[in-house]
Amino acid sequence: MEEKVLPSLGNTKPHLEKLTLGITRILESSPGVTKVKIMEKEPAERHMIASWELKNDCAMPEDLKNFYLMTNGFHMVWSVKLDDQPVPLGCLMINSIGHLTQLTQSAVYTLPNSPTLEDLEDEEDEANEDQPEKPHFDSRSLIFELDSCNGNGKVCLVYRKTSPVAKESKIWFLDRALYWHFLTDSFTAYYRLLITHLGLPQWQYAFTNYGVSPQAKQWFNMYKPITCNTPVLTEETDYFINKLDPSKVFKNKTKASAPTKRGGTPNPPGSQKGSSSSSSTKSSSASGNPVRK
Repeated sequence: MEEKVLPSLGNTKPHLEKLTLGITRILESSPGVTKVKIMEKEPAERHMIASWELKNDCAMPEDLKNFYLMTNGFHMVWSVKLDDQPVPLGCLMINSIGHLTQLTQSAVYTLPNSPTLEDLEDEEDEANEDQPEKPHFDSRSLIFELDSCNGNGKVCLVYRKTSPVAKESKIWFLDRALYWHFLTDSFTAYYRLLITHLGLPQWQYAFTNYGVSPQAKQWFNMYKPITCNTPVLTEETDYFINKLDPSKVFKNKTKASAPTKRGGTPNPPGSQKGSSSSSSTKSSSASGNPVRK
């Protein structure tokens, strides 16, 4: 299926403007932001959704189903201009139905008898009052990838296999160390998080215990997410963030003109020395021996 790239707001269709909740206008009005692009995708057909449900023995959530009936996936990127060169920064991604695939449970390594994801299960992880039971890599859970997060982890649609056809699903974040972090109860709630965090790098780590990296914190400080305060981002902000002014960071550099000298005409070189030498000569002649007649 072909994708159409819409590079500017003038070409953005009304349904895409509603889909992005107007953040394209917010981004393009932000200092230093350039090349805000939306890859337009055709809506998915109902038989594609039915085929996915039949293949994976699970019922797709209604909100996710309605999303795919509007657009078969979502991809939006934006850059910042550094040294007159665009540098990719933000990325908002939802996989299409064709790429909404189950996480493989094959061997982590290619060696014989190597461990699998099931062998990495931590049985000590249990549900608590704040978070539901964590996903499992074995048959107890069905895990589908929604976003690869540019290699920083995976946002997953997770089902609990409690019946022949799984129905209950939640959105979880799997970090690079294979630890699970709960995000939202529904796809709609996750999509709002994705939009309001502007697709900033590593924004999913704001919902972990260790938070985002120092570099990502700087981007968060410059392009503040349009969302409620996240405890990881708000605590001790004055301690670990150098507050930068985006209008000054991306301001064009201009060469400072050489300062001009003001005031009267300087004395010619040697004039002071000459006067001092003549005065010293006079004083020496006055104090010397008298001339004999």
